[in-house]
Amino acid sequence: MRRSNSPRLAHARSLLADPAPGHWSTLVLALKNGFDSLGAFHRAFNSRTCAGGHYSNSPSTPAQDKSMINPVNPLVGPRLVREDGRFDPQRAAREIASCLDRDDCALLTGWFSDALAADLADALARLDTGRAARALQLLERAERAKVFGYLPIELQSGLMAGLSRATLTELLEHMSADERADLFNTLPPAVREQVLPALAHAEREDIRRLAAYGQGTAGAIMTSDYAALAPGLTAREAVEELRRVAPDTETIYNAYLVDENRRLVGVTTLRRLITAAPDTQVSELMVANPIVARVDDDQEVVADLISRYDFIALPILDADDRLVGIVTADDAMDVAQAEATEDALLAGGTAGRLPGSVRGATIRQLYRLRVFWLVLLVFANIFSGAGIAHFEDTIASHIALLFFLPLLIASAGNAGSQSSTLMVRAMATGDVRSQDWARMLGREVLVASLLGLTMAAAIAGIGVWRGGKDIALVVSITMVIVVLVGSLIGMLLPFLLSKLRLDPATASGPLVTSIADVTGVLVYFGIANALLAP
Repeated sequence: MRRSNSPRLAHARSLLADPAPGHWSTLVLALKNGFDSLGAFHRAFNSRTCAGGHYSNSPSTPAQDKSMINPVNPLVGPRLVREDGRFDPQRAAREIASCLDRDDCALLTGWFSDALAADLADALARLDTGRAARALQLLERAERAKVFGYLPIELQSGLMAGLSRATLTELLEHMSADERADLFNTLPPAVREQVLPALAHAEREDIRRLAAYGQGTAGAIMTSDYAALAPGLTAREAVEELRRVAPDTETIYNAYLVDENRRLVGVTTLRRLITAAPDTQVSELMVANPIVARVDDDQEVVADLISRYDFIALPILDADDRLVGIVTADDAMDVAQAEATEDALLAGGTAGRLPGSVRGATIRQLYRLRVFWLVLLVFANIFSGAGIAHFEDTIASHIALLFFLPLLIASAGNAGSQSSTLMVRAMATGDVRSQDWARMLGREVLVASLLGLTMAAAIAGIGVWRGGKDIALVVSITMVIVVLVGSLIGMLLPFLLSKLRLDPATASGPLVTSIADVTGVLVYFGIANALLAP
């Protein structure tokens, strides 16, 4: 074949002749731009492609801090970003699937080396289990475990089903302590008993301890990978100790001072240690009696504390006041997101939360999530039909009343949903407490009355046009009353449910709307019967 004089190909040949570890991404880019097709590129690298989804990695390059790396590799450039410049997981998934189908693992490895773990997991979550497993094999062990921790629980379960005991053990060893415990809890009991003996003693005991805490507690989301210091160290010795333990800890920005019994004495920061005189005692740089949480505290309480005080991490103590772990800010954000998702689902009339994502949920899971409230509210709405049947004579005499029925009951439901949403959110953020219900009731009566009068004035003209002054009067009075009643129902139900130790979010959406519908029908035709009856 005739040799090309293209400078890009010449540069690629020089790199291929002496491929320094740091030059592989440059080599791939040069080849990608210089060859006429990906097929030629693949043939040039046929000695380095993967067989059956397994790739033989070149000597690893020094670890990089990927938090400072652009997640888009120049190799694939704008094909993996949206128009706003953000990472596009759907397009990335298509690129990965295409490369896997062509067995272009060198191309994928070049992108994976610069991709952020969260972005890569987002893309792999859109692949089938087989392709996702092949893609994970292209990563180094530590990075593979990190990406695996970001995957949805249903995909993790699917991937674990096809892993050997040795591979699963290796994966657990390289995961962070809290993610390892979460993954362990999803394993079938028989698999747990097979995996545990293969782990090191310290990791085995750590998994057992973290996995034993109840779901939704601080213990269930904490990690045991924290930096602990003895109070007697100097600042210089403390920095050296943090440097030693840094690879195995979740964060070193906060360091926790513990005595010989692991009881928490105080907390200091990396900033204080490196700015203090080298011979300063660590005990002089600590904050004594720090804010803490207990292992059995609700995870939402922990997330609120971290948010309130802008903590990087919060220490977690057991019943004997010993430091057993920390909850970091990123885990608190996950908790806040999960709680917000659950509230949104409850507000929409569902029965709790999904174990995974909506995209990965089964038909059975979605059915069970939605069926309870829908069936219950069907029977609740029977009262609306009974109310209409009771006033059949009035309706028959003034058929124009039916024109305004949907409008009035919808207004009652909308006002109730607005009021409920405001109150549920205020209670969730701590802005309103249960004991504030009387004060909020007075304000809601005033606000709802003003809203009802405004809406009545807006509809009065249509009432005159459709049915005359008598119908307009009925509709206007009803509008004021149903908006007031709907708003009060929406405001009071969250307080009532909270008093009954139920989630106030249940009061939103369909529940408030159904109650307001029944009330609206009865009020509307009751007023019509009183004012229009002969």
